[in-house]
Amino acid sequence: MGDHGATAIFVETMGKQRAVAGSTLTWQPVASLGWIDQRNIYHCEVSRYRATHSTGLLAGGARLHWGEPQAWYQPLFFGFELAYNHQVTQALSSHYEFVSTLGWQSKRFSFQLRHISNGGLHDPNRGETMALVGMGFAL
Repeated sequence: MGDHGATAIFVETMGKQRAVAGSTLTWQPVASLGWIDQRNIYHCEVSRYRATHSTGLLAGGARLHWGEPQAWYQPLFFGFELAYNHQVTQALSSHYEFVSTLGWQSKRFSFQLRHISNGGLHDPNRGETMALVGMGFAL
């Protein structure tokens, strides 16, 4: 939210990649549980939507990969999820949000750029944009 950063933590689980109609495009189911910390921006407290609340999100959707399994670019992905937002905030002002992610994932690590917003369905529509680094664990 502007230049006021906050801690964000997400735990995700992904399913197996599946081919789309025999092509080199694959999709992978994903579910996320996230938490975004509050910010101490007191000039925002005059609004109905406050910045001094933390929020939790529960999301589900898919990631799309393109290319043969050995291709260098195959670990790149675009993800889209629908999310339930537990606590409305100045940045996430509705209980229903869209999550868009552009990233790279190996077997053990991931790097992601993520944007969460309500897509203009409700004002204000500031959204949250974040850089995430992840570690993978096989179960």
